[in-house]
Amino acid sequence: MAIKYQYNKTSLNDLNKQLKIRVSALPTIKNKESALRMEVKKARDKAEDINAELIRKIDSYDKMSALWAEFEAGLIKIDDVDIKVSKIAGVRIPEIADVKFSLKAFNLFSKPLWYAEGVAILKELACLGLEREFIDEKVKILDFTRKKTTQKVNLYEKIQIPGYKEAILKIKRFIEDEENLSKAAQKIVKNRHEKMEEETK
Repeated sequence: MAIKYQYNKTSLNDLNKQLKIRVSALPTIKNKESALRMEVKKARDKAEDINAELIRKIDSYDKMSALWAEFEAGLIKIDDVDIKVSKIAGVRIPEIADVKFSLKAFNLFSKPLWYAEGVAILKELACLGLEREFIDEKVKILDFTRKKTTQKVNLYEKIQIPGYKEAILKIKRFIEDEENLSKAAQKIVKNRHEKMEEETK
């Protein structure tokens, strides 16, 4: 990114302000990036744990597969998922607050004894499945934000801050050279005037 500037004191002051803003913002952005990096790792670990738990639970109920064939399809369904938003390192993340199920009426006396337990198992599996979806989304959001923050850190550190410093140095040298030339020109003019005065005497 080319930094636009002019060789004057106004431009020098503007560049100094921009440099100061970036230098003071850089530690905050770096802290945010490391916090996001940590949160992404935590979220990925949690996603793996939820996946492992879901697989373990499904496997543990696999021996009941013959019973599941007797289970009435459409007996239980998810009506609504209440979502809350929490902030992690300044990033808004959706999380499950509550899952609302609706249960079709069934006669406990005409159904097998394990039916009520089957409903509880399905609720538990559904909640774990939803939690897995939300944690995957959390990982995506945090990782995307972390990448953007890393890009900003690199932009400030490797491009903008050195660019502003170089531009400021060029302007300072130009202004110094201009002042030196002006002083030298004044000296030459002064010497000529003195010489002319001496010659007229």
